Amino acid sequence: MTPAPAAALDRNQGADLPPWSFQGHAVHCLRQGPLEPDAALDQPALLLVHGFGASTDHWRHNIPVLARRHEVHALDLLGFGRSSKPAELAYGGALWRDQLVAYVRERIGRPTVIAGNSLGGFAALAAGAALGEQAGGVVLLNAAGPFSDEQKPPQGWGAIARQTIGSSLLKSPVLQRLLFENLRRPATIRRTLNQVYIDRTNVDEALVEAIRRPSLDPGAFGVFRTVFDIPRGQPLDELFAQLQAPLLLLWGIRDPWINAAGRRASFQRHAPESTTEVVLEAGHCPHDEVPDQVNAALLDWLANLPRHGACQPEHP
Repeated sequence: MTPAPAAALDRNQGADLPPWSFQGHAVHCLRQGPLEPDAALDQPALLLVHGFGASTDHWRHNIPVLARRHEVHALDLLGFGRSSKPAELAYGGALWRDQLVAYVRERIGRPTVIAGNSLGGFAALAAGAALGEQAGGVVLLNAAGPFSDEQKPPQGWGAIARQTIGSSLLKSPVLQRLLFENLRRPATIRRTLNQVYIDRTNVDEALVEAIRRPSLDPGAFGVFRTVFDIPRGQPLDELFAQLQAPLLLLWGIRDPWINAAGRRASFQRHAPESTTEVVLEAGHCPHDEVPDQVNAALLDWLANLPRHGACQPEHP
């Protein structure tokens, strides 16, 4: 497959790109850039990565603004959004890391800043570490993933029994199906979003439908079932030690899902010394809840990054 040249930017808002596949599976991706394509070539390219259950649609308030200055790409991770949901894949951090690395090398072809929310944050960090000098930077928005000291096995018979019993119940196909059917109901999606958005202005019908629609795909339940077996992946502290690129942490500090305040302290202990932090009064998805603030912070950080020259995609 012939990738589009890095300089040929689409001028439509979030325009769909020609088909691209990873490991033989179709991946939905889009790109947008300035009206004058050459204007973006001396700026770092940007790849946006959604969180669990979301898609490129979750960057709806970010892409048009960021693309005024930068070549912006976004894709749906395999198993989510409009991308393929094959049953045979081993879903997890390694798959999504490799998908992002391949996309940067094949479709962008120059140093790229990878920004990810939640699960997408973990994938972005893993890809940024794997890319080495090809990573222009990494941006984490309430990123998921464990630290080494969080991967210790439970201590004591009581803790072991609770974990074992809970794991067994969650691996029941019947229970998984019931849980899946409930979670994809519009009312449940809206209720969940209302729990993790502090300002609920942007919890609208478009967002609910963007999350519900992919769950109707034939392979969606199969992907959902793998969630209970997804390996934890490489610890965040190991990935931070491998990362060569600049790092920006954008926190929705009132995130009720991940104890953002406590998690921020863990990140501060392990992240590189030169890391930049921005703390926002928002929940788990600050890019969609307070997009103006996230866009401003991201553009300011990008403007101060070292400049990289353009290069050709790896597979012309």
